[in-house]
Amino acid sequence: MFAARATKLQRHSVVRLMFAVGVGVACIGEEDAVGGGSTTLPTTNQDFFQPGTQPLGAGLPGKFTPILEANQCNFCHDYETGTDPFFMHDPFTTWQTSMMGQSARDPLFYAGLTIANQDAAGAGEYCIRCHVPVAYLADHFSPPDGTAFDSADMNGVQCNFCHRLVDPAYKPGISPSEDEAILNDLAASGLLAPESNNSRFVVDPTDTRRGPFADIADDPLLNVHPAVPPGQQPDILYSPFHSSSEFCWNCHGVSNALMTKQPDGSYALGALDQPHPTQDQRDMFPLHRTYSEWKNSYYSSVGVDHDGLFGGNHPTGIMKVCQDCHMPDMQGFGCSVVGPFFERPDIPQHSFVGSNTWVLSAIQTVDFNQDGLPDYPDSGLDDELVAGAVVRNTDFLQRASTLTVTRQNQDIKVRVLNKTGHKLPTGFPDGRRIWINIKFMDCNDQILLEDGAYDFETATLDPLTTRVYEMRLGIDGAEYAALVGHPEGETFHFILANKILKDNRIPPAGFSNVLAQQNQTASVGATYLNGQNWDDTIYAMPEGTTKTVVAVYYQLTSREFIEFMRDANTTDNRGQVVYDLWVEYGKSAPVLMDLAEVPIYKAADVNEDGTVDVSDLLGVIGNWGVCNPPPPLPCLGDLNGDGLVNITDLLGVVEDWGPC
Repeated sequence: MFAARATKLQRHSVVRLMFAVGVGVACIGEEDAVGGGSTTLPTTNQDFFQPGTQPLGAGLPGKFTPILEANQCNFCHDYETGTDPFFMHDPFTTWQTSMMGQSARDPLFYAGLTIANQDAAGAGEYCIRCHVPVAYLADHFSPPDGTAFDSADMNGVQCNFCHRLVDPAYKPGISPSEDEAILNDLAASGLLAPESNNSRFVVDPTDTRRGPFADIADDPLLNVHPAVPPGQQPDILYSPFHSSSEFCWNCHGVSNALMTKQPDGSYALGALDQPHPTQDQRDMFPLHRTYSEWKNSYYSSVGVDHDGLFGGNHPTGIMKVCQDCHMPDMQGFGCSVVGPFFERPDIPQHSFVGSNTWVLSAIQTVDFNQDGLPDYPDSGLDDELVAGAVVRNTDFLQRASTLTVTRQNQDIKVRVLNKTGHKLPTGFPDGRRIWINIKFMDCNDQILLEDGAYDFETATLDPLTTRVYEMRLGIDGAEYAALVGHPEGETFHFILANKILKDNRIPPAGFSNVLAQQNQTASVGATYLNGQNWDDTIYAMPEGTTKTVVAVYYQLTSREFIEFMRDANTTDNRGQVVYDLWVEYGKSAPVLMDLAEVPIYKAADVNEDGTVDVSDLLGVIGNWGVCNPPPPLPCLGDLNGDGLVNITDLLGVVEDWGPC
């Protein structure tokens, strides 16, 4: 394996106190040998090495053409398509108002970068690969805190980068023939990745661009890139990879390469200053498994028809790959030079619609250097565009689940059904969560009991009564905890975590428990049957309930996580700045995904009109006798559920006489 690139990080001077940690040996700093407190693991960039295209194309023959700045694409791909956020389709503007386009300006990313580098020297390189891939390829990842980024790097996950990506698994007759030589060169240098995850992207070393439309690649009148500038750019290639979920796997399957899976299924710190011994994600600690969640679902095989709920102008309505939902098809134009042309029904909206509802606003005003001016005046964002992106994402979140509330005698059953192609919620365990709020009301609309209460002023969720769907990580093992200087138990230090403490997130339709065990997406602290894409919670109704109100909320950034970002940062001001932005922009106000209101009628209110009166008395008399069918099936007039409609039930009506 190619692992000989120069180690740019200064090796930490350490006392050679060795701790056996699983199969690995690690060194701790002198200050930690005598008294505890957090430490920085003396990792190097060899620990975070991943195969695939290396900075500046190192290890490959020929010259690597730098990634072009995104603003070179807006001349043809930035044009007016109206102000309706659901129908905007010009690729440049929608990309610019997405978290893809702003990934290198995300203040949460920078705050997390600082903490990752505090926990493990140089760990920021690992984060930069996905958030700022242009900086990685340009060899701007050192120092690993982002201070070496230039203006081109700040375009985040951008046009030229994505459209030069190559499928690492060559498919004869399907992949562009040009891919074969690129992959052979990587293989000869020991750089060909066994799979796409962990940002092991393969980039065409020439500025040869790829896309999902065969008709453009095959038509010389449409394949105009070689003429701009004249004769200097190769033809656009048709690439099925660009419309596959494997394309997204590059960054939506992330594992901690510092950790190695043990025979008993646990994870331990491996030997330092060297790459992971197998480079197989199943042998690393799982941090983010959205692709694997999708792979273990009906979406990846037969697809799921949501009756037009997702996919925009999709030709079949059957959702199969990530792009079907997150890049919905639009009626529109592919290009504009003197005006928009080449209208088609399947322009993918480059909004990369998701769940972020506050960070774009924070990017507009973030001021890390405290000079009183926004750090990113060239972000391309304005209030209208940001508001449109938030509207799209909020709508998308509200389509992601279905809430069903039913009464079962004196209980209320709440079912949350997942309509996405991955877990609900998915992504990194960085404070994102979904929860159920239920209120039991009396006839005066006063709350008798509330579970899942959230204080919008303090951003505090009741931890004792709330059904929360989330993933939580932990530090496991006394020796390992002593080594890293953090207590055993729950942690937000993701680069140090070696155990999943909780993962009760709702699986997608068609998931398999066997496959979930194999691809490291198994539930922890919850049980779901094969294929089950819903969760039921049973609540006991208090006496006097006349109405239940149930809500399902999603929150991107919890108070606990943002306070961690603020308090764990001992290097710079990024944690405090991002905390202040979180406060300024509504404390990541929860998004209401679903709402249901169910009236609860007294048993004596036989006709369920809200009043116990003579009509209910007649209802009991009209059903007098033995219930048919018997309980537990409903029997009109059987107030006490004993299978008989008799004098006892009649007296019950008299006792509850009146409204409410």
